[in-house]
Parts: sequence; structure tokens; C-alpha cells
Amino acid sequence: MLRACMIDFGKGWVNHLPLVEFSYNNSYHASIKAAPFEALYGRKCRSPICWNEVGEFYLTGPEIVQETTEKMIQIKQRMQAAHDRQKSYTDLK
Repeated sequence: MLRACMIDFGKGWVNHLPLVEFSYNNSYHASIKAAPFEALYGRKCRSPICWNEVGEFYLTGPEIVQETTEKMIQIKQRMQAAHDRQKSYTDLK
């Protein structure tokens, strides 16, 4: 997952680690039949709304929600693509 972020985000990948962690911890895992956060705490996680990248101007209200939602969707799609690639390599064996 981190390798995919490094490739996609270039040198700015470090700025996206909190969103990657959030996406990973709140994505469904077939092995435990739940998201890790939900399995650990017994409830769904509230989404972050105040994450800004370093040097980025501050967004307000709906802009924050929209920006965070778009980044989370992008990261989840990249995680799924990485998972699919790994699965295809495993299936070849």
C-alpha cells in the first residue's frame, strides 16, 4: 500500500500517510469480516474533517468535507488496485 502511495504521490507521499492509515483502518478486511477500527472499538469510526496538507491554505465547511472525501476515495481506489495486483501475482503460483 505504501509503495503505491509513493509511486502515485511522488515526494509528497509523506503528507498523505494519515489518510492512508485512516483508509486502511476503515476498509473492510475479509479475514476479520470487519474494518480493523470497527473490530477493535466495536463501532464505526467518525471521519476526519480537519486534515490539511503542510503549506496548504485552510479550507472551510463543505470544502473540507469534499476535499477529504475525494482523497479518501482516491486512496481506497489505489489500495484496491494494489490488492488486485498482489492477488494476481499470488494466483499465478
